[in-house]
Amino acid sequence: MHQIFPVSGMACSACSANVERRLNALNGISYAAVNLVGRTATVDYDPAVITPEEMKTAVSDIGYDMVIEADRSAEQIEAQAYRRLKRLMIIAWTFAAVVMCTSMLPAFVSNATMANWMCLVFALACIVVCGRQFYVSALRQLRHFSANMDVLVAMSTFVAFCFSAFNTIWGERVWGARGMEWHTYFDAVTMIIAFVLTGRLLEEKAKDATSASIRLLMGLSPKTARLAEGGVLVPISTIEKGDLLEVRAGEKIPVDGKVVEAESFMTEDAVYVDESMISGEPTPVAKRKGDRVLAGTIPSQGRLHLRAQEVGEGTTLAHIIRMVEEAQNSKAPVQRIVDKAALVFVPVVIGITLLTFLLWWGIGGQAVLPRAILSAVSVLVIACPCAMGLATPTALMVGIGKAAERQVLVKDAAALELLRKVDAVVIDKTGTLTIPNQNVDFTKADNLPLEARESLKPHAAEAMRQLQEAGVEVYMMSGDKEDAARYWAEKAGVAHYSSQVLPQDKEKMVSELQSQGKVVAMVGDGINDTQALARADVSIAMGRGTDVAMDVAQVTLMTDDLRSIPAAVSLSRRTVSMIRQNLFWAFIYNIVCIPLAAGALCAFGIDLQITPMWAAALMALSSLSVVANSLRLR
Repeated sequence: MHQIFPVSGMACSACSANVERRLNALNGISYAAVNLVGRTATVDYDPAVITPEEMKTAVSDIGYDMVIEADRSAEQIEAQAYRRLKRLMIIAWTFAAVVMCTSMLPAFVSNATMANWMCLVFALACIVVCGRQFYVSALRQLRHFSANMDVLVAMSTFVAFCFSAFNTIWGERVWGARGMEWHTYFDAVTMIIAFVLTGRLLEEKAKDATSASIRLLMGLSPKTARLAEGGVLVPISTIEKGDLLEVRAGEKIPVDGKVVEAESFMTEDAVYVDESMISGEPTPVAKRKGDRVLAGTIPSQGRLHLRAQEVGEGTTLAHIIRMVEEAQNSKAPVQRIVDKAALVFVPVVIGITLLTFLLWWGIGGQAVLPRAILSAVSVLVIACPCAMGLATPTALMVGIGKAAERQVLVKDAAALELLRKVDAVVIDKTGTLTIPNQNVDFTKADNLPLEARESLKPHAAEAMRQLQEAGVEVYMMSGDKEDAARYWAEKAGVAHYSSQVLPQDKEKMVSELQSQGKVVAMVGDGINDTQALARADVSIAMGRGTDVAMDVAQVTLMTDDLRSIPAAVSLSRRTVSMIRQNLFWAFIYNIVCIPLAAGALCAFGIDLQITPMWAAALMALSSLSVVANSLRLR
């Protein structure tokens, strides 16, 4: 069984990698992939071996919540979590402000001990009220010999608090008696928690923007339907196949169905329906008795009576939404490398932290012990792998969502990533590049001029030109005779063409181009194209073609406008470029900031170091910059 489950509580790539590893370790699960930005787990499992309840328990054991209840939606859970996060952030900043002000009291009054005790109480309250989630999650992670961002936050705040508490109680006796200056760092504890919560809140807000396209598609789904008998509105969930429905002008068609009656205010017996949200075509389509209509489309005038054929999850709109969701939840090859890196990243950071402390202490002894501890805390905070985990999925979700808005449905992230490499397109002629004239009797068509028979699709020539300008060679394949194939190739501006080809010839052409080192995309619409579609590196089907072609294809065009092909190639190139930018800055951030936090510049006589408070701020800023960069695709 293939199913997508919402997962809440994930904060970084180590979180999603841990959930994925936990699920894949369970008996009965053949495949599991977890999407950090989409907050979902895509699972293939055997219901006879394992149940969703057992998966939920396994995920809960490591500190996350997998939603399996039908009455709990991911949106509701995330909205509730967002409100809670917002409250905690406000409380944390209140504690941070109070501790900051209290820590300044010794500059104005003589009783520094009282100020330190007050800061200790407020910092402890901040940890218990606002930071408890980090400690609970960290304990669960460590219990299962794994680690994530929460482990780093918990360790850094715990070490800073304990050191400050030690100084508050014994500082004067231990350090002061030896003539050493000592300080407390309760302000750093509260600031770390406040900054991390702020960063997470802003990340959640930004991640919501990456899901805007899927929410837009879901918004097209009608919630009610009007029964033909009596005109009563009922919930869409009560409609079954075969029900007779009525749809008035301006109302959304609730199901996929067949027109039984079209009542128009015009002279012709047809109702015009706006299908632009499905096909991208701006011109309303005339619907008459016997014609098929799709859920989510809108009659612009008149009234339709229709018989329900597909309802709920069976409609074309539901299929589109499902395809986009699965594509956004899939992983590009580069993301799997990042996930593997995330599993070892946190342990490596802990190792670097320990090394930082030992080096400072070993070189300077007890005189630099406070600095050794603060340097270690700064490394723990600044190295949180949030930006690294957000780099790929945010760009992919925006890219796939943007493609869906342009009526291009991408089945998986790997296809979107590979589209950028395409340098040869093999395109079928009939039904793909050209459309037959509906008014022609094809038993006498051989006597008609070519332009009166198979017209070129609107914008087809422009699309072919755009592909070639982008460095993509176009090869037209046709079962027609030589003169017809040559005519339409010239009309479309295609230099390479073949005539009188069979299905195996199309597959052979794809194979030959691949043997030349080319990355080949095949564009087709019929059963006779499926062999070539399956052979191609990237397969593209026309949405109005056969179901077989669309099942084989990795990309489906829901519009007849072939300009969506070069647009998809361009979007792929921009998306992959964005992923590379994100990963570059995420890794550069860690490469540059970890040594600065460790105090590496001091070895060169430069007394410049990132404090724990600023480390928390920079960590949050790095994550936000990655998400904001991805949103530029919109």
